[in-house]
Amino acid sequence: MPSTTRSRAARERRDEVARRVLAAVHALVADGTPYTELPVQRIAEAAGVARSTFYLHFPDKSRLLIALAEQGGQAMFDAAVAWWRGDHSDGPSGVETAMTRMLQEYRANRWVLLALSEVSAYDPDVAAFYHARLTRFTELTRHRLESDQASGAVPPDLDPSTTASVLTWMVERTISMHCRTQPPAADPPLARTLARAIWLTVYAAAPAVPPPGHAERPPAPPTR
Repeated sequence: MPSTTRSRAARERRDEVARRVLAAVHALVADGTPYTELPVQRIAEAAGVARSTFYLHFPDKSRLLIALAEQGGQAMFDAAVAWWRGDHSDGPSGVETAMTRMLQEYRANRWVLLALSEVSAYDPDVAAFYHARLTRFTELTRHRLESDQASGAVPPDLDPSTTASVLTWMVERTISMHCRTQPPAADPPLARTLARAIWLTVYAAAPAVPPPGHAERPPAPPTR
């Protein structure tokens, strides 16, 4: 029992240090300082921990960035996941709602997602994490497209694998570049445009609304 108690206490201390480090980074970037310009020493001081303690929890800033992305970036994808798993009976307006939520979540976690995109260009660990996340979402999309195709809701000549990849990267890159350069007031037109592009790509040559009972197909695989 004493060893169990000590183990629990040590785990709680580790979790508390991790929370303090993550909170410190959020506070430091609130003034507009790019994540890539934050030195480890400054993060450790803001968190109230020794530099050596920081490295016990995060081997480097790349692992810290991945932890931050896991904490705050998933909600952006959750909005799109919910739409792909729905019955699509609300037509293009449902896609627009999903795109609006994705834009909102991107802006709420903008600095994390921008840093993730930037660092993934040269850091293998961050790149692997980033691409794995997008790959999981692409696979979810492909699975839905195949299911819709089998039910007749999607044209038979549509290639599910290629279409899933194109849609995933189109949305990710468009939202990323948009939020870098445009104010929030420009989000509604973009949400409508993305919704139209997605809907027409998937359903343009098929019935406007999936057939009744279409939502009863087997659930899509998890993305996490």
